[in-house]
Amino acid sequence: MNSRSQSFFVYFLLLVAIGAMLYMGFRDNNAATEPLTISKVAQQVQGGDIARIIVQNNDSIRVVTSDGAELESRKEADTTLVEQLRTFGVTTEQLAKVDIEVSAPSVWGGLLSGALYLLPIIFMGGLLWFIFRQAQGSNNAAMSFGKSRARMFSGEHPTVTFADVAGAEESKQELSEVVEFLKEPQKFIQLGARIPKGVLLVGPPGTGKTLLAKAVSGEAGVPFFSISGSEFVEMFVGVGASRVRDLFDQAKRHSPCIVFVDEIDAVGRQRGAGLGGSHDEREQTLNQMLVEMDGFDTDTNVIIIAATNRPDILDPALLRPGRFDRRVTLDRPDVKGREAILKVHVKGKPLDPQADLAAIARGTPGFAGADLENLVNESAILAARRNKKSITQSELEEAIERVVMGPERKSRLISDEEKRIIAYHEAGHAIVANAIAEADPVQKVTIVGRGQAGGVTWFRPDEDRILMSRKKMLATLAMALGGRAAEELIFDDITSGASNDIEQVTRMARAMVTRLGMSAEMGTLVYGQKEELIFLGREISEQRDYSEAVAEQIDREVRKIVEDAYKTAKATIKKYRKQLDMIAQKLLEVESLNREDFEKLFPPPQGKKSGTPQLA
Repeated sequence: MNSRSQSFFVYFLLLVAIGAMLYMGFRDNNAATEPLTISKVAQQVQGGDIARIIVQNNDSIRVVTSDGAELESRKEADTTLVEQLRTFGVTTEQLAKVDIEVSAPSVWGGLLSGALYLLPIIFMGGLLWFIFRQAQGSNNAAMSFGKSRARMFSGEHPTVTFADVAGAEESKQELSEVVEFLKEPQKFIQLGARIPKGVLLVGPPGTGKTLLAKAVSGEAGVPFFSISGSEFVEMFVGVGASRVRDLFDQAKRHSPCIVFVDEIDAVGRQRGAGLGGSHDEREQTLNQMLVEMDGFDTDTNVIIIAATNRPDILDPALLRPGRFDRRVTLDRPDVKGREAILKVHVKGKPLDPQADLAAIARGTPGFAGADLENLVNESAILAARRNKKSITQSELEEAIERVVMGPERKSRLISDEEKRIIAYHEAGHAIVANAIAEADPVQKVTIVGRGQAGGVTWFRPDEDRILMSRKKMLATLAMALGGRAAEELIFDDITSGASNDIEQVTRMARAMVTRLGMSAEMGTLVYGQKEELIFLGREISEQRDYSEAVAEQIDREVRKIVEDAYKTAKATIKKYRKQLDMIAQKLLEVESLNREDFEKLFPPPQGKKSGTPQLA
């Protein structure tokens, strides 16, 4: 019986039960409104008010009066009606005037009457049975706490392959061995090789860990079980461990297959660090996962792929050989990787032939794959808003600013004096950055606010850097303080517009002294040990392992670095005061300057080429 037939059957039972209850209620109400005892029946017989009496089922009496009304009454079952009436003084002559009819008991009538009383009970039982069957059929959570929540995707029609993953060539090469093992396991088994049982994908958010796991499944053409680490643990004790067992049982039945656990740090954190002690529900789930992963044989053909951006808090037993044997790191892509990712995301979109994806890739250092996908999507939205038929370079460049800072706030009303202060502030950043050889070249200067910023000065390095020299960091400090220096020089006053600049400068200067060993006075030492609670997963404090005297030295050195950077910024502003005025005035006229317009007003000084930063 299908679900539609079951529903019809339940609704039919409901209608019949309602009809039966209405009938019995109506009959009982009639009996309650017209009560008639056997003594009253005798009195009415004596008074000649009754014309007919019908005895039904040996105890039920239906009385028909002389005027045609029908009344209900009952007699004792062990005597006849005539005998009971005579005990109440009814004579034979009086009985002769009444037509007494005794009907034989009906077997079907008794059964029907009993069924009417039993029908509501039968209906309730059927309804409960129907609800139970529905709960089982739909895998309802109320009936299947311990069942795995993993979603299985068939590998017959892959939606994601390695061609859809760009900017991670080394990671794809590592995982291609997993694909080859799933396709040709005998090739490895004959040589005595053991494929890694587990692969841990590690990387910042948005670098494509989940996408790469799906691509492995698509390339191998095998079933793919996907589940999040948080889906194991519930409020009920033992549910997480039960779901782990069920997940691995399903995986073994569909072998060869891939099990992907996203955000495994939700259940894989180091044991003994939880607030609930060593018997915490999360730790029971982890223990069961450790047991299941260690139980696979070499011919099971089930590979576990997990993803996390916090490998430092995972339990060591989870990372040992035999469980997660291989760790694949997905870092933020370089300029070539970003260009390849952009080419993947612009497929199927009308891109203008003049659009330069290489320039966009150079202008997006630090962008992950998800950021680039969002950039292309924002550019398509901008093109549609402007009623264009294709995505041009201007939409792509503006999308970078929207992704980083948010949309422009041109409608914000500011006074002419504040606009002039913002213009000189942003021009100060640009002047210092363009004058110092080690600073990054200026890409764009604007006084149109974005996000919380009143204006923005964009710097774009033409190549990615892994290392940053001391001279480069000092140039960055001076560049960040250029806005405050311009305000003080031009207006003989300072504003709160440099609050974010000062915060970044202080943080960088302190890191140079306490973390990077870039202070001659403090030496090449690290001051202060960062404390971290594994359960909380965040750095919450710093342990001071130095004296108060050293702390004062650190503060003096940080202050000295910041003050020297501010002096450099002020000296540069004074040297190029004429160019500062020209750029600020131009910003008040046009609001935004790109690199070409900026360098027309202020060509890079000797020793610094246009758009080519020099490393010290």
